[in-house]
Amino acid sequence: MSDKSRAIGVFDSGLGGLTAIKQLKRILPSEHFIYFGDTGRVPYGTRSFETVIQYADDDMRFLMSFDIKAAVVACGTVSAVALPSLEKKFSLPIIGAISPACHAASKISKNKKIAVFATPATISKNAYNAHLNSIDPEICIFPVACPMFVPLIECGYISKDSHATRIIAAEYLSKLCGTGADTLILGCTHYPIISELISSVSKEVLGYEINIIDSGLEAAYATKTLLEEKDLLNTETACGKVDFYVSDETQNFKNTASIFLGEQAENVTKVSIG
Repeated sequence: MSDKSRAIGVFDSGLGGLTAIKQLKRILPSEHFIYFGDTGRVPYGTRSFETVIQYADDDMRFLMSFDIKAAVVACGTVSAVALPSLEKKFSLPIIGAISPACHAASKISKNKKIAVFATPATISKNAYNAHLNSIDPEICIFPVACPMFVPLIECGYISKDSHATRIIAAEYLSKLCGTGADTLILGCTHYPIISELISSVSKEVLGYEINIIDSGLEAAYATKTLLEEKDLLNTETACGKVDFYVSDETQNFKNTASIFLGEQAENVTKVSIG
């Protein structure tokens, strides 16, 4: 197998990374992806830093067994907490979810006031603050921990009119009142599923529609750029495929995956991890 035809590994603590897979498939239609969702140990966002680093190491070692050519960390928490550790341990291109989103936000913001919605672990690590300020020290960052979004999304409360999710979104957006933030990074790959809802509620709570950055989408663009730079882009015309692996039973994953992918997930296999 040539280097270019090897698969790209993608992992997340569970289902959220499927939003990144959806974008990766669209932007890199010839590539083959191996997706691992650690559904048996989800969530990562409330774990200690030490535990997240260990889980991330386990996940990457599993993906490496497929002789992947690159890896996408489709998890904001792992990108914030464990990416430097992964980059030291594994000698292949690794794309995280934070840096691409920060660069996109810095370009679109008109007033250098950027908000971040993410899990508590991601927010406490201050990774977005560090990345944004490394791009431009004048950027003001307004981080908000959003622990309720993931369970709401995974339970199917994703409609733009979902009353429960709108109440929670309004609570989180209210923390931005008076900040003047014009751009919002969705720092967890679950959150883009409710981006339309968040945008709608922002008009009610803030009085204007905030610019929204999808971290999974930006990671997909960054992956394409990196593959081009490394001469690893698969240029075959045949459509690529995705093989899914999970660490818990497969049926719940199949039932819920369509919310994230917009289609059914096929080829789902349960594996032991860690």
